[in-house]
Amino acid sequence: MASRLIIFLFIVITVDAFSQGLMEEKLLPNRQDTLRGSITAEREWWDLTYYHLDIKVEPDKKFISGSNTVGYKVLESKKTMQIDLQEPMKITSVEADGKSLKFNRDGNAYFIELKHKQRKNDINYIKINYEGFPKEAIRAPWDGGLSWTKDDNGNHFVATSCQGLGASIWWPNKDHMYDEVDSMLISVNVPKNLTNVSNGRLRKVTEHKNDTKTFDWFVTNPINNYGVNINIGDYVSFSEVYEGEKGDLDIDNYVLSYNLEKAKKQFKQVPMMIEAFEHWFGPYPFYEDSFKMVEVPYLGMEHQSSITYGNKYQNGYLGRDLSGSGWGLKFDYIIIHEGGHEWFANNITYKDIADMWVHEGFTCYSENLYVDYFFGKKASAEYVIGTRAGISNRKPIIGQYDINREGSRDMYSKGANLLHTIRQLAKDDELWRQTLRGLNEEFYHSTVTTGEIEKYISESIGMDLSKVFDQYLRDYRVPILEYEINDGVLNYRWNNVIDGFNMPIEVIIDGKNTVLYPTSEFKKTPIKNLYINVDDDYYIFKKDLKIVIDS
Repeated sequence: MASRLIIFLFIVITVDAFSQGLMEEKLLPNRQDTLRGSITAEREWWDLTYYHLDIKVEPDKKFISGSNTVGYKVLESKKTMQIDLQEPMKITSVEADGKSLKFNRDGNAYFIELKHKQRKNDINYIKINYEGFPKEAIRAPWDGGLSWTKDDNGNHFVATSCQGLGASIWWPNKDHMYDEVDSMLISVNVPKNLTNVSNGRLRKVTEHKNDTKTFDWFVTNPINNYGVNINIGDYVSFSEVYEGEKGDLDIDNYVLSYNLEKAKKQFKQVPMMIEAFEHWFGPYPFYEDSFKMVEVPYLGMEHQSSITYGNKYQNGYLGRDLSGSGWGLKFDYIIIHEGGHEWFANNITYKDIADMWVHEGFTCYSENLYVDYFFGKKASAEYVIGTRAGISNRKPIIGQYDINREGSRDMYSKGANLLHTIRQLAKDDELWRQTLRGLNEEFYHSTVTTGEIEKYISESIGMDLSKVFDQYLRDYRVPILEYEINDGVLNYRWNNVIDGFNMPIEVIIDGKNTVLYPTSEFKKTPIKNLYINVDDDYYIFKKDLKIVIDS
């Protein structure tokens, strides 16, 4: 008579929020949230065409003053315009066609009353004069603003960082991501012993009799507001020309004088980054504006064509491997991650910060693709799988729309693992590469929604991924593949999933690669062995309900 030994084996990871079924409650927006995060009636009637930001920066006082000339195209005939500038900065006057304009302030939003009739399709200009002591960054770039520091030689070392917080923390603009300016002139006046580095190409440097200099930088391509930056320091520079997909790309590096030799060694990874990402994503999107690495007194940020760097000239994330796999020490995290943002954040830009995963998920995934390009597919899989240890699964990746509120910080590693999972579903690495390149071509210099990204990827790989995106982006739970083997039959299903979740998954059954198509109801398939191997490249949890051994 046969006896049976029943072994219960649980291979599943849980977190408090997961086991308790908790979801973060949505926060009720206030008026300032709505003014900042929505496309208001005072924003939607005009389209940005041009900025000339013309400012004086006084590091001794931590003070900024100057103007922003705004060019815009009239879409509807209205006369009230919203411009954003956060306290304690203030607009002092506004003018158009040489005439002063009235305005009133509602918190961080200004409403300007235009005098002349706004005719549809006209291109008009207003000049906004402003000044103040901008918010000082406490923990840049996460709690951004102005970083007012000094270098080791006692020279002023100043930089901006303002994603999420908004560019209006230090200059007046239309501070909503849906509308990007077509081109921009950035003029920055600083003490004569210092250099300002901003986006685009340096047009000229003007010396003044009051012991100051003005640096004029011009951006030819569309640029989002938080991507605009000023960086002021005792800089020296070195350059090279990279032969890329669209021809010669100028690479300029600005570093503190005493870090020059370290930078020359560490920044050899810059052309390597561009090589890898042009392979995966297509041509660098801003050849006309060149590419720069600029040393700053904080970790770093993805300012368009002016990537800021503060990783202390070492590999990893301040010397640490975020994946725990060993591969994270093979590259400088800031060079690779912030460089990847040129494609996802600066080329393809979210319309609403609720969709911030489009920036951070894809760019976190770009680290994996850099490893893939230089160290191979196995190494890249180990890297991205290793980053799962930092995923909390406490709330959805996508945030609340129209109030300037991002989703879970899981948007980084969970977003990357979602994309790594979709790569498996595509079943064709070249198809996947062309999908990523196609995104950057289809949405070249565009602002997008998550829905547009989802639709493009689904159509490109020929699979309806709507339930996959809903599960990983709009729900906090990770799918659990539950299974048991009993009398030569494998029973399996998805648990902990949204209604209709039906993602296929690759497993090895009886030594053969097999694709299962689980649903929330148990399915059956014959099996000879007493175990299955589930592909770890899929970001799921596994739960072996019961193994039955005959003896």
